[in-house]
Amino acid sequence: MAISRSAGYPDYTFGGVGTPGNANIPVIFSTKMLVKFYKATVFGEIANTEYEGEIKNQGDTVEIRTIPDITIRDYTKGQKLTLERPESTAVELLIDKAKYFNAGLDDIDVKQFDINMLDKWAEDASEQMKITIDSAILQYLDSAEHASNSGASAGAISGNIALGVDGTTVSISKSNVIDYIVSCGQVLDEQNIPETDRWMVIPAWMSALIKTSDLKDASLTGDSVTPMRNGKLGMIDRFTLYKSNQLYNNGTATQACIPFGHKSALTFASQIVKTEIYRPQDTFADAIKGLQVYGYKVIKPEALGIMWGSKA
Repeated sequence: MAISRSAGYPDYTFGGVGTPGNANIPVIFSTKMLVKFYKATVFGEIANTEYEGEIKNQGDTVEIRTIPDITIRDYTKGQKLTLERPESTAVELLIDKAKYFNAGLDDIDVKQFDINMLDKWAEDASEQMKITIDSAILQYLDSAEHASNSGASAGAISGNIALGVDGTTVSISKSNVIDYIVSCGQVLDEQNIPETDRWMVIPAWMSALIKTSDLKDASLTGDSVTPMRNGKLGMIDRFTLYKSNQLYNNGTATQACIPFGHKSALTFASQIVKTEIYRPQDTFADAIKGLQVYGYKVIKPEALGIMWGSKA
């Protein structure tokens, strides 16, 4: 099991044939919180979850197979062909993170409520779980991008696209905010990233700059209603824009680490989402507890970029 245990605590998990463990303890899966969890998150939109089913069936690790590059060679009539046996390295995704909650309500207090507080607490726990994991993933992205997709000289081909760095950010205003979004699109173009399923997560102040830029004219966005009217940013230069207050800033409130990329870059999987209503042994109360076990990884760094920006 990838999750660490306290000293002296036994490992009851079944590790497979020939692996120590106890195969007689059943595991009960609950999807109630999982549905709420995915609907509430930003990273649920920017990450793919295509390997989640495999992990649930196979355990704590999945080997993600990659497609190798096939060599293209010159040919002349009558020549002997070179036989290639392509090899590719697998990317390992670990389910190595876990979060839980455990809350109880005394029997006396239950009588005072006219609503099911445990259900309300479960919904709030789902939201708090989202905030915690969102923040961790958005910080993780800052160190996971391809070297050519960030910094003062980004661009795998051009090498002259300024996207800023931590502490020396690009200054974004309503007059240049669209230009910077287009520059991020160029970074992905130079990595030959597909134009569909591109995304960008922006801070609230950048969202406001877009709404007061030239895009406030609906005819420029191709939409029937201006962003000033409906508040929806939609798509700009092939990026679907998402607003978040959880963006990483390394402790400096005036700057933001703005990630952008393609949905194939980041993968997320949740192995167990378990919720239980139970009676604690040492008190008269109802309680609810939940466990979220998950993992995430950037498996295609070339499809992820970072822009460090601040409001002009």
